[in-house]
Amino acid sequence: MSSANTAHSVVEPSATTKRVAGAIVIIYALVTMIPLGWIFLTSFKSPPDSISYPPKIVFTPTLEGYCNLFTTRTRQTPEYIESLGPPTSTCDEITRSRNMVIAGPSNYWPRFQNSMIIAFGSTFLAVFLGTLAAYGFSRFRVPLADDLLFFILSTRMMPPIAVAIPIYLMFRGLGLSDTALGMILLYTAVNVSLAVWLLKGFMDEIPREYEEAAMIDGYTRLQAFRKVVLPQATTGIAATAIFCLIFAWNEYAFAVLLTSGTAQTAPPFIPTIIGEGGMDWPAVAAGTTIFLVPILVFTILLRKQLLRGITFGAVRK
Repeated sequence: MSSANTAHSVVEPSATTKRVAGAIVIIYALVTMIPLGWIFLTSFKSPPDSISYPPKIVFTPTLEGYCNLFTTRTRQTPEYIESLGPPTSTCDEITRSRNMVIAGPSNYWPRFQNSMIIAFGSTFLAVFLGTLAAYGFSRFRVPLADDLLFFILSTRMMPPIAVAIPIYLMFRGLGLSDTALGMILLYTAVNVSLAVWLLKGFMDEIPREYEEAAMIDGYTRLQAFRKVVLPQATTGIAATAIFCLIFAWNEYAFAVLLTSGTAQTAPPFIPTIIGEGGMDWPAVAAGTTIFLVPILVFTILLRKQLLRGITFGAVRK
């Protein structure tokens, strides 16, 4: 009689383990997506539905939140509203149903543009400077390299509130308060430490022999870096860019302290959306939903590089 073969690989997980792990991942993904889904649904609710108790899951969708987000409104008499003629848009119709008229555009779109400029600008500078610094630490003998790397990392460990007042005084003295340039430089300084540490690990994994072979063929050090090292470090650069962008995109403390109008970003502006009689939660949810789109799209576009970057160097042959 032949006994059943129960041998299995110590490396390959069993079918039961795969099913349990898959179920845990799915449950975790669903739980983490509940707040995002609720924010998205709230953006299509009316103000009364958004604060109803118990919360409404089934409701009549409306674009009032998005209309309130992008417009400013004033209350008028019914006689004045009737004298204006028929509504010219969906938002105009919704606004008139509340006995109000559209007075002009809101400040959300300029704040959103500031977020795009500051976040992507600081991310580009942080990754650019971090790539050069990481290459230098990886390929050359830098005196006190370990001490310098620890000092660079320590700047990331400081809580923002610890340096808020000195930075505020410095920005005021240099004329950088409430400017996009000042915020780009600040976020770059904060992110460059993370970029250096992440990218140095990727640079160390790229064999030096590739560059040496390129320089033997007549390439200069800069040409070898640009044509040999950078293509192989693409996954690390993409992963680093995502982490830097997430910080710059969501940063709140410095944005509140150092900006108030011209260079104000969306995070400190969204909580100030006040409706008649209290907080306009559909407008807040609409602003949050739109604010999530760029970072979500950027992460999805670079998801393959992010996964490769996280696991880069984990398996050595």
